[in-house]
Amino acid sequence: MKKIVLLFVMLTLVVSCSTSKKSSDKTTGNYSTSATVAQDGSSYEKAVIIKEKSELTGVDAEYTWLKKNYPGYKMKSQAVKNYNKKPYDILTILTASGEEKVIYFDISNFYGHF
Repeated sequence: MKKIVLLFVMLTLVVSCSTSKKSSDKTTGNYSTSATVAQDGSSYEKAVIIKEKSELTGVDAEYTWLKKNYPGYKMKSQAVKNYNKKPYDILTILTASGEEKVIYFDISNFYGHF
């Protein structure tokens, strides 16, 4: 399990170090928003649910969501944490205006699936 977490963190760091990230042709940018709960990514309870089924397309979907909702953002940090028996990718970004935001992604659909 530690190897999977380490691999995911390394993959995320490599992807986030890129200055201009292109989404893979294989991703659909498949994430979920709900009318009943505002899934704005501001907390575990409001996490953006990533519906992709593999690590590569799942990470791409996260970045697609960030580009759509925070154009011009800069990546500050990333962490994977478990909450209520589900994995979450927690990304800290700087918005184009310089505001720091913490965004929560529910990655349970793809985490650990290569």
